[in-house]
Amino acid sequence: MMKKEERVLLYQFPEDQIHTAQDVFRTLGIRMQVLPPNAWLEKIGYLLGSKGFKAVQPQEEQNFDFPHRVILLENIRGKRLTKVLSAMEEAGIPRVTYKSAITPYNTLWTLRFLCEHMAKEHAVSAEEAEREGDVR
Repeated sequence: MMKKEERVLLYQFPEDQIHTAQDVFRTLGIRMQVLPPNAWLEKIGYLLGSKGFKAVQPQEEQNFDFPHRVILLENIRGKRLTKVLSAMEEAGIPRVTYKSAITPYNTLWTLRFLCEHMAKEHAVSAEEAEREGDVR
């Protein structure tokens, strides 16, 4: 069986971190794609260039304020994911809170929906951690 191509999509990364990330991913043999600011309008499948996805035609002026860096990982899991994230931190890229594996399910979501979903999950995790801290 042929190994599937590994790819990362970066959203809202500062320019200096993009250059550092390029070096890290090149060394690891991972393809990197930087998403434009308005990528939040599009479905993940479209951003990946998957068949059957078309660009969104915005109906009206829309805004989305999500001030966090996001990394989407395609075909990177388990020990390999740990290695990739460690390599990023070792290169000086601060830990990325909002990260997601790309799945057949979330390719149907817009980047905005995925970001909102991750933000809700992060809020719940933070709340649980805080509660556990109070219990001790």
